Amino acid sequence: MSFKQDFRLQSIELNEKRVIRDAIHDYIHIDHLLIWRLINTKEMQRLRRIKQLGGTYQVFQSAEHSRFVHSLGVYQVVRRMLETECLDQELSDYDKLCVMCAGLLHDIGHGPFSHSFEGVFEENHEDMTVRMILEDSEVHDVLVSLYEDLPKDVASIIQHTHPHQILIQMVSSQLDADRMDYLLRDSYMSGTTYGQFDMSRILRTMRICEGQIVYKESGVQAIENYILARYHMYWQVYYHPTARSYEHLLQSVFQRVKDLYYAHYAFRTDLRYLIPMLEQRVEVANFVALDEAVVLYYFKEFTHENDFILSDLSARFLDRHLFKFMQLKSREDLEKIREIAREKGYHPDYYIISDNQKQIPYLHYGESGELSEIEILDSEGHLSPLPMKSEIVSAILNSKRFKSDQKVFFPKEIKDELSIFQ
Repeated sequence: MSFKQDFRLQSIELNEKRVIRDAIHDYIHIDHLLIWRLINTKEMQRLRRIKQLGGTYQVFQSAEHSRFVHSLGVYQVVRRMLETECLDQELSDYDKLCVMCAGLLHDIGHGPFSHSFEGVFEENHEDMTVRMILEDSEVHDVLVSLYEDLPKDVASIIQHTHPHQILIQMVSSQLDADRMDYLLRDSYMSGTTYGQFDMSRILRTMRICEGQIVYKESGVQAIENYILARYHMYWQVYYHPTARSYEHLLQSVFQRVKDLYYAHYAFRTDLRYLIPMLEQRVEVANFVALDEAVVLYYFKEFTHENDFILSDLSARFLDRHLFKFMQLKSREDLEKIREIAREKGYHPDYYIISDNQKQIPYLHYGESGELSEIEILDSEGHLSPLPMKSEIVSAILNSKRFKSDQKVFFPKEIKDELSIFQ
């Protein structure tokens, strides 16, 4: 018999089980020593210093929760999934441990301010998460202390390469523990109700069929509410234009630092924590040393730099003098706006930013293999894709136009000059 076949979760149970009070799940239960040790690694504790929603707290002031609490929440949703009869019987104890670890660790590779940071420094958080699990780190040491192949097996769930598709579905699919936690948590913490849905009902209708997670037909309405919650959260919270303005200003600061570094500008500030990112030679230890406290310190120091653009952008960011915004109608208008900014002394590469946000609530992902279709199990035991059982989802897919929002962001000092475009 192999370790994987012999392993029993009971062998790593804590003598005194821990509970963590949580606003969304009431209590998060820690039953196993390995999970407790992972929570206390420096890679996990670092997530306390990374905000879950980036710049969204600039609009929804109470949304200052961290990726740490979200990660605990994802772990708890995975635990609840494992408690359902269908999954409890389907998975071995070793599989259960792997997927609990994957749920807990899925976000450890996020950088400061998350996606804005990734965009400028060309770092992918999933790739860094896998590196933290497989390479020299406290997380790796904890995992390998139980079993030498455990890091590889946990990483394969996050990489979508694990042979057991159910484990991947639980952590990364159109209806997974990650999305369920962040919708409920982000909605609650932002003080809105857009992200609410009946998670308990969805979990009660989970079944296993043909080697994958499916849902009973009686759960379709709860799944519809989940999909609509996701749609409304994106447009009302995640894509809020003021939050986007904050993210663009942040990216402009990072981009200016990057451009100055490659132009051999003499910084007054010691860039030791950023140099590995700037030179794209990032080791796990370098990345773990970066959090939002470090970046905010740099931004404070950058306000004293001799370069006006860097100094000005950093001050705007710290003091919340965010870019204004308006609808962008054409590429020609963008070029005219860039020219006006240039004439007023604002470098358009840093002060004029455009984006076009789109959000499609449901996609047929089965063909790409990236995410699985949500399959519905009818009373006769037949499987059908969700759109065949839901008029709402079918209508979304058959819509000829998906909502998009194209805006241009600019300094408030040139707002009057841009009135001709409104």
